[in-house]
Amino acid sequence: MKPQSLVRFISRVDTWRATHVSERMFVLMLAFLVGFLSAVAAYVLHLLINQIVAFLTGNFNAGSFNLLYLVYPVVGILLTMLFVRYVVKDNISHGITRILYAISQNRSRLKAHNTWSSVVASAITIGFGGSVGAEAPIVLTGSAIGSNLGKLFRLDSRTLLLLVGCGAAGAIAGIFKAPIAGLVFTLEVLMIDLTMASLMPILVSCVTATCFTYIFSGDAALFTFHLDDSWTVERIPACVLLGVFCGLVSLYFIRAMSSCEYMFARLKNHPYVKLAIGGSLLSLLIFLFPSLFGEGYNSINLLLNGRDESDWSQILNNSLFAGQENLLVIYVGLVLLTKVFATSATNGGGGCGGTFAPSLFIGCFSGFFFSRLWNIYQLGIHVPEKNFALMGMAGVMSGVMHAPLTGIFLIAELTGGYSLFLPLMIVSVCSYLTINIFEPHSIYATRLAREGKLITHHTDHAVLTLMQLDSVIDRDYMSVGPDTELAGIVRKISSSKGSVIPVLDAAGCLLGEISIKNIRHVVFRIELYHHFTASQLMQEPSAILTDSLPMTIVMRTFDDTHADYLPVLDADGHLKGYLSRDHVLTQYRKMVADMSED
Repeated sequence: MKPQSLVRFISRVDTWRATHVSERMFVLMLAFLVGFLSAVAAYVLHLLINQIVAFLTGNFNAGSFNLLYLVYPVVGILLTMLFVRYVVKDNISHGITRILYAISQNRSRLKAHNTWSSVVASAITIGFGGSVGAEAPIVLTGSAIGSNLGKLFRLDSRTLLLLVGCGAAGAIAGIFKAPIAGLVFTLEVLMIDLTMASLMPILVSCVTATCFTYIFSGDAALFTFHLDDSWTVERIPACVLLGVFCGLVSLYFIRAMSSCEYMFARLKNHPYVKLAIGGSLLSLLIFLFPSLFGEGYNSINLLLNGRDESDWSQILNNSLFAGQENLLVIYVGLVLLTKVFATSATNGGGGCGGTFAPSLFIGCFSGFFFSRLWNIYQLGIHVPEKNFALMGMAGVMSGVMHAPLTGIFLIAELTGGYSLFLPLMIVSVCSYLTINIFEPHSIYATRLAREGKLITHHTDHAVLTLMQLDSVIDRDYMSVGPDTELAGIVRKISSSKGSVIPVLDAAGCLLGEISIKNIRHVVFRIELYHHFTASQLMQEPSAILTDSLPMTIVMRTFDDTHADYLPVLDADGHLKGYLSRDHVLTQYRKMVADMSED
């Protein structure tokens, strides 16, 4: 169908639905479609990853190391980098962070290519051994599907935001067959306020995605877990300590990831240098620790289902540690420490993937490492390693994402481990409280929070973050030069709508401003019209704003200076216009009213 024909078709559909379908029912229909398409995207991505992995590693000898582990990751990162650079021609990394940015700075609008580009790029990266997860790319894909469907039918920003949340929730629900986790993910991570107007569409998307995932892939869970040893009250101290340990591991994960990203960011203009460094580091780590290959879900299942060292030691296969069961704890500890560098090297080198799966991986290894040492050194009552590996997944996810509810419900739904619900809550809450001491924001939100561009559940802050400075600047101002006489200034005042006249030099740079109320004593004295010039009458502004400032700082500046008008300059120091306190507050009240509507 040609673009013009498509536009006419959409226009006719839009006209029909405006007449025959209520707005609320139409949003529910779109939520169903978003959930279905998110499930399809998740299924296609995992199918591609599994096919690539089976093709590349199907003939590996489990009893020894394989030199191809040194080659595959570099090839995968190279192919991904070329695909992004020459086909997509846009930055598609940090999927969930890009969603948060779109919500706060771009009226929930995501680019059309985000509906497919992350699927292809992450399939190549992960299939060839990139040590990242497929979840963040799929969440970005689902959110982009919702955003672009909303744009297609010219829906307002509030509805676009809701459809973005539906896409993200559907993606999580579809990947993990966990509808409740999808719902709370949008609440905790994307920080979309859950009102009665948003509850039903998000639930529809979650349930739809989950049902279609069951249809596509059967009822097998992503992770298998069978409870052999029920939880007892005597294990509360161990659970609390595990939660604290997971919080500290989460802190290590976030800080190490940020440091590595900063290092690779400094090489932004040298893509092949990044590829060489990231690919070499990743290949070396995977060669030493094959558990780091890809998402690592096979290793997680081994730890969740093993009963003794002979079962757990299977994670040593294909490595230099193969057959040496006595080195199991050392191997697990080293993998725990190096996973973050493998993930950073993958994305930093040019690959595409998320930190969702790595947080599950590190959590599982953390829980196993903690419980194994606990039992070896008999620090208390014996604890089952597989149970603590499961609880560790919830703990690290809660800490890294600052999302304890997501961690609890996701792990419970993912494994059917509802009988461990209380210890999952203990570990998740303790991890969250521990990480909060050191890091106030999740790994996804940290970058935006530093720039003041993060939406939160605090309505005042959320409204100011959503408010665009550029949209409230008044550019209709009258200016004068420094040599303009009072007579010329009076003529400008008669045509001006504001109470301030800026004084500009020949280049348009602000020299000062003349307040009309401050020159009332000379305005009506005609004999002085040729005795005063603008340079003599102007004063320094109470404060000067730049067009890159967040609105939170702008409002704080108004409060500190008690000014009614403040000038806004661009990066070159040229005057863009003025901000009126009254205009900003009017816009603020309107946005608060819009956000408060159910």
